[in-house]
Amino acid sequence: MKQLLLVSHGHFAEELKKSVEMILGPQENIYTVSLLPNEGEEEFSQKFDEIFLSLEGEVTVFADLLGGTPANIVSKKIMNGANLQLYSGMNMPMVISYMNALLVGEESDVLSDAKNGVVDVNERLTDASFDDEDE
Repeated sequence: MKQLLLVSHGHFAEELKKSVEMILGPQENIYTVSLLPNEGEEEFSQKFDEIFLSLEGEVTVFADLLGGTPANIVSKKIMNGANLQLYSGMNMPMVISYMNALLVGEESDVLSDAKNGVVDVNERLTDASFDDEDE
């Protein structure tokens, strides 16, 4: 079974999971690890290992920020042989896309979905053709 592990500074990962569950319902295979303000690399690494080592199957990790402590620690684990797929810059569209792909048994294009989730709405509204007669 595929597992998704969200890692972040503060409670972003936990709250993102809750937001995704508002849309998709409860998600049994999403886990979170948060680096809290009073913690350092060692505490985060221990929390990560506790969850990661308990998971079975393929594990994908979404991190909040490239170069941040959570992503760096996971990167070090990969360089030391951990079997993980790591993506940084996580956002809600990429998590929803990943979970939807799991539900239908397809592969998700995580990078494309993450990028396509960022939209300049003002530009989109300006480019949209509205029929003024219908208003």
